[in-house]
Amino acid sequence: MATAEENLTRVYTINLGRGWLTPEYRRTDRIVNIIREFAEKHMKSDEVKLDQDLNRQIWSKGKTNPPRNVRVKMTKDEDGVVTVSLYEDLPATEEAPVEEKKAEPEVAETTAAAEEPAPEVKAEEKTETPPK
Repeated sequence: MATAEENLTRVYTINLGRGWLTPEYRRTDRIVNIIREFAEKHMKSDEVKLDQDLNRQIWSKGKTNPPRNVRVKMTKDEDGVVTVSLYEDLPATEEAPVEEKKAEPEVAETTAAAEEPAPEVKAEEKTETPPK
């Protein structure tokens, strides 16, 4: 059973709207506590550590304007310590270059169609014939 819990990783989107019910000068402090409570409840551990990048994002707008929600990745190690960090969607960034490669042949087709000046010439000929 210990092998099943060795590196348990989950991704959550945490709604932080409850933090906005507290007074302005305590909001971000409350948001940090909400994230800790959420991690304790869902990962079933009393030891929770917040990553530096997550802490910077929460505090980026100051003490009175914390974010409304945050996407986090929670990792529980062998000792039962939960590390909460920002979730970075890496597969979506890997798919973007693949889509660009597919778009390149389409661009080539549209440039080939743009090289045909025949419709423009016909439009000019039509404008020249009525004045005669």
